[in-house]
Amino acid sequence: MMVALVTGAGGQLATELVKCAPVDVVTHALSVDELDITNAEQVDATFTRLRPAFVFNAAAYTAVDAAQEHEFEADRLNHRAVALLAHACTQARAKLIHVSTDYVFAGDSMLAYHTDHVTAPQSMYGRSKRAGELAALQAERALVVRTAWLYSAHGKNFMKTMIRLMETRPEVRVVSDQVGTPTHAAGLASALWTLARGGAEGIHHWTDAGVASWYDFALAIRDEAALAGFATANARIIAIPSSEYPTPAPRPACAILAKEKTWQSHGSPAQHWREGLRTVLREYAASSAAQRTFETNSQ
Repeated sequence: MMVALVTGAGGQLATELVKCAPVDVVTHALSVDELDITNAEQVDATFTRLRPAFVFNAAAYTAVDAAQEHEFEADRLNHRAVALLAHACTQARAKLIHVSTDYVFAGDSMLAYHTDHVTAPQSMYGRSKRAGELAALQAERALVVRTAWLYSAHGKNFMKTMIRLMETRPEVRVVSDQVGTPTHAAGLASALWTLARGGAEGIHHWTDAGVASWYDFALAIRDEAALAGFATANARIIAIPSSEYPTPAPRPACAILAKEKTWQSHGSPAQHWREGLRTVLREYAASSAAQRTFETNSQ
Protein backbone atom coordinates (compact mmCIF):
# COMPACT_ATOMS: atom_id res chain seq x y z
CA MET A 1 0.00 0.00 0.00
CA MET A 2 1.25 3.46 -0.93
CA VAL A 3 1.02 6.32 1.54
CA ALA A 4 -0.29 9.81 0.75
CA LEU A 5 0.05 12.89 2.93
CA VAL A 6 -2.62 15.58 2.58
CA THR A 7 -2.03 18.95 4.22
CA GLY A 8 -4.81 21.34 5.21
CA ALA A 9 -7.14 18.71 6.66
CA GLY A 10 -10.62 20.06 7.29
CA GLY A 11 -10.54 22.33 4.26
CA GLN A 12 -12.69 21.92 1.16
CA LEU A 13 -10.11 20.25 -1.05
CA ALA A 14 -8.43 18.13 1.61
CA THR A 15 -11.82 16.73 2.64
CA GLU A 16 -12.59 15.68 -0.93
CA LEU A 17 -9.09 14.27 -1.50
CA VAL A 18 -9.62 11.90 1.42
CA LYS A 19 -13.13 10.95 0.29
CA CYS A 20 -12.05 9.94 -3.22
CA ALA A 21 -8.66 8.43 -2.39
CA PRO A 22 -7.89 5.19 -4.28
CA VAL A 23 -8.42 2.00 -2.28
CA ASP A 24 -4.76 1.03 -2.59
CA VAL A 25 -3.53 4.24 -0.94
CA VAL A 26 -3.35 4.92 2.80
CA THR A 27 -4.15 8.62 3.21
CA HIS A 28 -3.06 10.73 6.17
CA ALA A 29 -4.78 14.12 6.20
CA LEU A 30 -3.18 16.42 8.75
CA SER A 31 -4.52 19.74 10.00
CA VAL A 32 -2.35 22.71 10.95
CA ASP A 33 -2.51 21.52 14.56
CA GLU A 34 -1.03 18.19 13.49
CA LEU A 35 1.47 19.52 10.95
CA ASP A 36 2.68 23.09 10.66
CA ILE A 37 4.13 23.08 7.16
CA THR A 38 6.02 26.30 7.92
CA ASN A 39 8.04 24.39 10.54
CA ALA A 40 10.97 22.50 8.97
CA GLU A 41 11.42 20.19 11.96
CA GLN A 42 7.75 19.17 11.92
CA VAL A 43 7.85 18.60 8.17
CA ASP A 44 10.96 16.42 8.40
CA ALA A 45 9.57 14.44 11.34
CA THR A 46 6.28 13.82 9.54
CA PHE A 47 8.04 12.61 6.39
CA THR A 48 10.25 10.30 8.45
CA ARG A 49 7.23 8.86 10.25
CA LEU A 50 4.86 8.46 7.30
CA ARG A 51 7.25 7.98 4.35
CA PRO A 52 4.68 9.26 1.83
CA ALA A 53 4.80 8.48 -1.88
CA PHE A 54 2.42 11.37 -2.63
CA VAL A 55 2.13 14.74 -0.91
CA PHE A 56 -0.96 16.82 -1.72
CA ASN A 57 -0.55 20.37 -0.50
CA ALA A 58 -4.07 21.61 0.10
CA ALA A 59 -3.01 24.10 2.76
CA ALA A 60 -2.90 27.78 1.83
CA TYR A 61 -3.42 31.32 3.02
CA THR A 62 -6.61 32.05 1.09
CA ALA A 63 -7.79 35.28 2.73
CA VAL A 64 -7.23 37.37 -0.40
CA ASP A 65 -7.94 40.76 1.14
CA ALA A 66 -6.18 40.07 4.43
CA ALA A 67 -3.05 39.09 2.50
CA GLN A 68 -2.70 42.70 1.35
CA GLU A 69 -2.03 43.73 4.93
CA HIS A 70 -0.44 40.52 6.21
CA GLU A 71 2.13 39.98 3.50
CA PHE A 72 4.59 38.04 5.64
CA GLU A 73 1.97 35.52 6.78
CA ALA A 74 0.69 34.99 3.23
CA ASP A 75 4.20 34.49 1.85
CA ARG A 76 5.14 32.22 4.75
CA LEU A 77 2.34 29.75 4.05
CA ASN A 78 1.91 30.10 0.29
CA HIS A 79 5.60 30.26 -0.61
CA ARG A 80 8.14 29.41 2.08
CA ALA A 81 6.20 26.45 3.41
CA VAL A 82 5.92 25.07 -0.13
CA ALA A 83 9.70 25.30 -0.45
CA LEU A 84 10.03 23.18 2.71
CA LEU A 85 7.63 20.59 1.30
CA ALA A 86 9.45 20.55 -2.04
CA HIS A 87 12.79 19.93 -0.32
CA ALA A 88 11.31 17.17 1.84
CA CYS A 89 9.68 15.54 -1.18
CA THR A 90 12.98 15.55 -3.08
CA GLN A 91 14.80 14.01 -0.13
CA ALA A 92 12.10 11.34 0.29
CA ARG A 93 11.57 10.81 -3.45
CA ALA A 94 7.89 11.64 -2.96
CA LYS A 95 5.70 13.29 -5.57
CA LEU A 96 4.49 16.78 -4.64
CA ILE A 97 1.09 17.86 -5.90
CA HIS A 98 0.62 21.57 -5.23
CA VAL A 99 -2.60 23.52 -5.85
CA SER A 100 -2.41 27.07 -7.20
CA THR A 101 -4.80 29.69 -8.52
CA ASP A 102 -5.96 31.83 -11.44
CA TYR A 103 -4.83 34.86 -9.40
CA VAL A 104 -1.29 34.36 -10.75
CA PHE A 105 -2.55 36.01 -13.96
CA ALA A 106 -3.42 39.66 -14.51
CA GLY A 107 -6.97 38.71 -15.46
CA ASP A 108 -7.22 41.27 -18.25
CA SER A 109 -7.47 38.94 -21.25
CA MET A 110 -10.66 37.80 -22.95
CA LEU A 111 -8.79 34.71 -24.12
CA ALA A 112 -8.19 31.69 -21.91
CA TYR A 113 -4.85 31.57 -20.14
CA HIS A 114 -2.64 28.63 -21.09
CA THR A 115 -0.16 27.13 -18.65
CA ASP A 116 2.80 28.85 -20.32
CA HIS A 117 1.18 32.29 -20.42
CA VAL A 118 3.16 35.04 -18.71
CA THR A 119 2.08 35.44 -15.10
CA ALA A 120 1.36 38.89 -13.67
CA PRO A 121 -0.35 38.65 -10.27
CA GLN A 122 -2.07 41.84 -9.18
CA SER A 123 -2.43 41.08 -5.45
CA MET A 124 -0.24 39.85 -2.62
CA TYR A 125 -2.22 36.64 -2.56
CA GLY A 126 -1.47 36.09 -6.25
CA ARG A 127 2.20 36.96 -5.82
CA SER A 128 2.60 34.57 -2.91
CA LYS A 129 0.90 31.78 -4.85
CA ARG A 130 3.12 32.35 -7.88
CA ALA A 131 6.19 32.19 -5.66
CA GLY A 132 4.79 28.95 -4.25
CA GLU A 133 4.46 27.51 -7.74
CA LEU A 134 8.12 28.17 -8.46
CA ALA A 135 9.10 26.65 -5.13
CA ALA A 136 7.01 23.54 -5.75
CA LEU A 137 8.56 22.99 -9.17
CA GLN A 138 11.97 22.62 -7.52
CA ALA A 139 10.87 19.17 -6.35
CA GLU A 140 11.48 16.21 -8.64
CA ARG A 141 8.41 15.21 -10.67
CA ALA A 142 6.34 18.00 -9.05
CA LEU A 143 2.83 18.69 -10.28
CA VAL A 144 1.28 22.16 -9.95
CA VAL A 145 -2.42 22.48 -10.72
CA ARG A 146 -4.07 25.88 -11.01
CA THR A 147 -7.78 26.09 -10.32
CA ALA A 148 -10.43 28.72 -9.67
CA TRP A 149 -13.61 29.55 -7.74
CA LEU A 150 -13.55 26.41 -5.61
CA TYR A 151 -16.65 25.44 -3.62
CA SER A 152 -18.12 22.40 -1.88
CA ALA A 153 -20.61 21.38 0.79
CA HIS A 154 -17.85 21.88 3.38
CA GLY A 155 -16.18 24.97 4.79
CA LYS A 156 -16.70 28.58 3.75
CA ASN A 157 -17.35 29.39 0.09
CA PHE A 158 -19.39 31.57 -2.25
CA MET A 159 -22.16 29.00 -2.77
CA LYS A 160 -22.90 28.63 0.93
CA THR A 161 -22.66 32.36 1.54
CA MET A 162 -25.14 33.06 -1.26
CA ILE A 163 -27.63 30.53 0.06
CA ARG A 164 -27.45 32.05 3.53
CA LEU A 165 -27.98 35.57 2.19
CA MET A 166 -30.78 34.55 -0.15
CA GLU A 167 -32.64 32.82 2.64
CA THR A 168 -32.38 35.83 4.97
CA ARG A 169 -32.49 38.89 2.70
CA PRO A 170 -34.97 40.06 0.04
CA GLU A 171 -32.17 41.00 -2.34
CA VAL A 172 -28.48 40.26 -2.87
CA ARG A 173 -26.05 42.41 -4.85
CA VAL A 174 -23.38 40.51 -6.82
CA VAL A 175 -20.64 41.74 -9.15
CA SER A 176 -21.21 40.93 -12.80
CA ASP A 177 -17.94 42.06 -14.41
CA GLN A 178 -15.61 39.39 -13.00
CA VAL A 179 -15.56 36.24 -15.11
CA GLY A 180 -14.14 32.79 -14.49
CA THR A 181 -15.27 29.21 -13.89
CA PRO A 182 -16.85 27.78 -10.72
CA THR A 183 -15.20 24.49 -9.76
CA HIS A 184 -16.55 21.88 -7.38
CA ALA A 185 -13.87 20.55 -5.06
CA ALA A 186 -14.76 16.89 -5.52
CA GLY A 187 -14.11 17.09 -9.26
CA LEU A 188 -10.76 18.76 -8.69
CA ALA A 189 -9.80 16.19 -6.06
CA SER A 190 -10.59 13.30 -8.40
CA ALA A 191 -8.58 14.95 -11.18
CA LEU A 192 -5.59 15.46 -8.86
CA TRP A 193 -5.52 11.78 -7.96
CA THR A 194 -5.75 10.75 -11.61
CA LEU A 195 -3.03 13.17 -12.70
CA ALA A 196 -0.73 12.26 -9.82
CA ARG A 197 -1.01 8.51 -10.33
CA GLY A 198 -0.73 8.97 -14.08
CA GLY A 199 2.67 10.63 -13.72
CA ALA A 200 1.68 14.15 -14.77
CA GLU A 201 4.33 16.77 -14.05
CA GLY A 202 4.79 20.52 -14.42
CA ILE A 203 1.97 23.05 -14.51
CA HIS A 204 -1.58 22.06 -15.40
CA HIS A 205 -4.96 23.81 -15.25
CA TRP A 206 -8.17 22.29 -13.94
CA THR A 207 -11.59 23.81 -13.51
CA ASP A 208 -15.06 22.70 -14.45
CA ALA A 209 -16.15 23.43 -18.03
CA GLY A 210 -17.92 26.61 -19.04
CA VAL A 211 -17.66 30.26 -18.07
CA ALA A 212 -19.65 32.48 -15.70
CA SER A 213 -19.58 35.79 -13.89
CA TRP A 214 -20.17 35.85 -10.15
CA TYR A 215 -23.64 37.19 -10.99
CA ASP A 216 -24.29 34.23 -13.31
CA PHE A 217 -23.11 31.88 -10.59
CA ALA A 218 -25.39 33.50 -8.03
CA LEU A 219 -28.41 33.18 -10.32
CA ALA A 220 -27.67 29.50 -10.84
CA ILE A 221 -27.23 28.97 -7.10
CA ARG A 222 -30.61 30.57 -6.41
CA ASP A 223 -32.44 28.43 -8.95
CA GLU A 224 -30.67 25.15 -8.31
CA ALA A 225 -30.76 25.59 -4.53
CA ALA A 226 -34.51 26.15 -4.67
CA LEU A 227 -34.89 22.86 -6.53
CA ALA A 228 -32.75 21.19 -3.85
CA GLY A 229 -35.08 22.40 -1.11
CA PHE A 230 -33.52 25.67 0.06
CA ALA A 231 -35.67 28.79 0.52
CA THR A 232 -33.92 30.82 -2.17
CA ALA A 233 -36.52 31.02 -4.96
CA ASN A 234 -37.81 34.49 -4.08
CA ALA A 235 -34.46 36.19 -3.64
CA ARG A 236 -33.81 39.10 -5.97
CA ILE A 237 -30.25 39.21 -7.30
CA ILE A 238 -28.98 42.56 -8.51
CA ALA A 239 -25.97 42.80 -10.83
CA ILE A 240 -23.44 45.46 -9.88
CA PRO A 241 -20.04 46.51 -11.25
CA SER A 242 -16.89 45.85 -9.23
CA SER A 243 -16.62 49.59 -8.63
CA GLU A 244 -19.66 49.32 -6.34
CA TYR A 245 -18.02 46.56 -4.31
CA PRO A 246 -14.43 47.75 -3.71
CA THR A 247 -12.02 45.33 -2.04
CA PRO A 248 -8.49 45.81 -0.64
CA ALA A 249 -7.11 43.27 -3.12
CA PRO A 250 -7.87 43.55 -6.85
CA ARG A 251 -9.64 40.57 -8.43
CA PRO A 252 -8.96 39.23 -11.94
CA ALA A 253 -11.63 40.66 -14.23
CA CYS A 254 -11.40 37.72 -16.62
CA ALA A 255 -9.24 34.75 -15.70
CA ILE A 256 -10.42 31.75 -17.67
CA LEU A 257 -7.97 28.86 -17.53
CA ALA A 258 -7.32 26.78 -20.65
CA LYS A 259 -7.76 23.15 -19.62
CA GLU A 260 -7.25 21.16 -22.83
CA LYS A 261 -3.76 19.96 -21.85
CA THR A 262 -4.99 18.70 -18.50
CA TRP A 263 -8.12 17.13 -19.91
CA GLN A 264 -5.94 15.21 -22.36
CA SER A 265 -3.75 13.95 -19.52
CA HIS A 266 -6.79 13.18 -17.41
CA GLY A 267 -8.49 11.24 -20.18
CA SER A 268 -11.74 13.21 -20.30
CA PRO A 269 -13.00 16.79 -19.92
CA ALA A 270 -14.56 18.05 -16.71
CA GLN A 271 -18.32 18.37 -16.44
CA HIS A 272 -19.96 21.76 -16.89
CA TRP A 273 -19.91 23.90 -13.76
CA ARG A 274 -23.70 23.88 -13.51
CA GLU A 275 -23.75 20.08 -13.33
CA GLY A 276 -21.15 20.25 -10.59
CA LEU A 277 -23.30 22.78 -8.75
CA ARG A 278 -26.29 20.43 -8.78
CA THR A 279 -24.16 17.63 -7.38
CA VAL A 280 -22.80 19.76 -4.55
CA LEU A 281 -26.21 21.22 -3.70
CA ARG A 282 -27.71 17.75 -3.33
CA GLU A 283 -24.94 16.86 -0.90
CA TYR A 284 -25.29 20.14 0.98
CA ALA A 285 -29.06 19.77 1.20
CA ALA A 286 -28.71 16.26 2.60
CA SER A 287 -26.13 17.34 5.18
CA SER A 288 -28.22 20.37 6.16
CA ALA A 289 -31.31 18.22 6.62
CA ALA A 290 -29.34 15.75 8.73
CA GLN A 291 -28.04 18.60 10.89
CA ARG A 292 -31.53 20.00 11.40
CA THR A 293 -32.81 16.55 12.40
CA PHE A 294 -29.95 16.18 14.87
CA GLU A 295 -30.62 19.58 16.41
CA THR A 296 -34.35 18.82 16.71
CA ASN A 297 -33.74 15.47 18.36
CA SER A 298 -31.20 17.02 20.72
CA GLN A 299 -33.64 19.59 22.08
